[in-house]
Amino acid sequence: MTEVSKRVVYIEDEPEMVELVQIILGRAGFEVAGAGSGLDGLQLARREPPDLVLLDLMLPDMDGWQVYRELRADESLKHIPVIVITAKSQSIDMVLGLHVADVDDYISKPFSAQELVKRAERVIAQQAAGKEQA
Repeated sequence: MTEVSKRVVYIEDEPEMVELVQIILGRAGFEVAGAGSGLDGLQLARREPPDLVLLDLMLPDMDGWQVYRELRADESLKHIPVIVITAKSQSIDMVLGLHVADVDDYISKPFSAQELVKRAERVIAQQAAGKEQA
């Protein structure tokens, strides 16, 4: 029996970035669905809850932090790990993301393919380990 691929929702308004991440993570066995806006991403995550959400902070309809708060407020989605992927690479943004908002990881653009795969796998593994302990 083959292993089920991990589902990822990538909320990003740049189609080229979504395509790039689909290629990178697809080669590592992930299934990546893209959403071009915060509202579309929330609807997609609610319709088919993923194993991981990748979230850009600069979106056309609502900012990424607002999307993150909505994910955490939803009982069916609050357990899903979130990695912020953004061009906002100033240290204050990273501190806000990791320590104030408590996202699972924060990746600055540009990033390497290996870094993305490694971090996605690590965050999903940590989530799975947490479920086993609960």
